[in-house]
Amino acid sequence: MPTTEKLIGSGRTADVYEIDDAWVLRRNREDWGDAAAEGAVMEHVRAYGYPVPRVRPVASVTSRTSRTDLVMERLAGPTMLEALTAGSIDVREAGTVLAALLRQLHAIPGRRPGTRVLHLDLHPENVILTPAGPRVIDWGTAEDGDPGLDWGLSAIILAQVAVDDQPIADPARAMLAALLADPADLTEAGLAEARRRRAANPTMTPREVELLGAAAELIRSLAHLGNREST
Repeated sequence: MPTTEKLIGSGRTADVYEIDDAWVLRRNREDWGDAAAEGAVMEHVRAYGYPVPRVRPVASVTSRTSRTDLVMERLAGPTMLEALTAGSIDVREAGTVLAALLRQLHAIPGRRPGTRVLHLDLHPENVILTPAGPRVIDWGTAEDGDPGLDWGLSAIILAQVAVDDQPIADPARAMLAALLADPADLTEAGLAEARRRRAANPTMTPREVELLGAAAELIRSLAHLGNREST
């Protein structure tokens, strides 16, 4: 544990503690995840120039070691979701940035032959807008595979919001449309697997699971998926 024990952020599965001005400790709750594996994939993509925080050994800041702890660079700036709420970024620009981040990531070879690195949870809460540009966080779900699955998961996360009966539905739909303006790697198989994984995700509420069917149909209509895959 950092000596300050100052909690500075919390998400669905993890808490973030201050170490100093340059570093933070991210701790997963309930023994979830493998911080060492997450740090390794972050270092792998960073070696190819991908915008992720730097990481360092947990032992460099605390005597306590745990598979749930990750020490990483402290980033300055709001999440993309916070910037959207504040009106400092347009929803269409946000969708375009997400698409660019997916394309840049999928140019990086995976650690298994013939695969690419997939984030599998790339959405506005996992992008920090720093003065130096966007940085992608929360790599605990990352794996090597086919880019179609990554596109499918980013799209379905936005689409679940877009088809819900909430004030943010229309902005989410506009962001999704921008994301899918040129979804060259989105496939029906990737979307189907994305839907299956979202349904099995223990953090999903019953309402979020209920929306998956409508979300998938919205994605197909915006991406003209059936037309693309039948040509």
